[in-house]
Amino acid sequence: MKSEKERKAIIERRTNETEISIVLNADGRGNNTISTGIPFFDHMLTLFAVHGFFDLTVNAQGDLDVDYHHTVEDLGLVLGNAFDTAMGDRSGIIRYGHAVTPMDEALTMVTIDLSKRPFLVYNTPGDLSAAGNGFTGLTKEFFRAFVNQGGLNLHINVLYGENEHHIIESIFKACGRALDQALMPDNRIIGVRSSKGVL
Repeated sequence: MKSEKERKAIIERRTNETEISIVLNADGRGNNTISTGIPFFDHMLTLFAVHGFFDLTVNAQGDLDVDYHHTVEDLGLVLGNAFDTAMGDRSGIIRYGHAVTPMDEALTMVTIDLSKRPFLVYNTPGDLSAAGNGFTGLTKEFFRAFVNQGGLNLHINVLYGENEHHIIESIFKACGRALDQALMPDNRIIGVRSSKGVL
């Protein structure tokens, strides 16, 4: 069951470090066109869109000659803004989502509350280094920016894993799945799902 409202957003952000535009349909089919200049990041955002059933177009240009940090963090801000805009007042949605997702030897558990109270819990195996794609630390920075701008309480717990690629892939897939669940409408919910009556 999908929402009767159109939950879409077009967001642009330009700074001296990055230029980013995002077109989002939160009630899509997982169609996506992703271009960040960072192939591994493109792959992860594609997985997020496909497994969350989000139609997502991302165009990002950043100072990659400096490093990937500005592009990754700023894209988290813009994507969070896009979801916040698409959700509107967040009425009628389940609000909570949970997914446990494997990728080969890695297993990640993600829980989301669309609470408008940003908070990130991010736990990965203690011996995971920034080897390989060097994306471990940047993944945390991406999700920190995403939750702050999107108003999400997001708990990412990698239960185990050895390969950095597999771990991060399981994170992005699980986040897409959990967010899709939290966004689902439920006709039993009048207004927002809160005993206070507001989020």
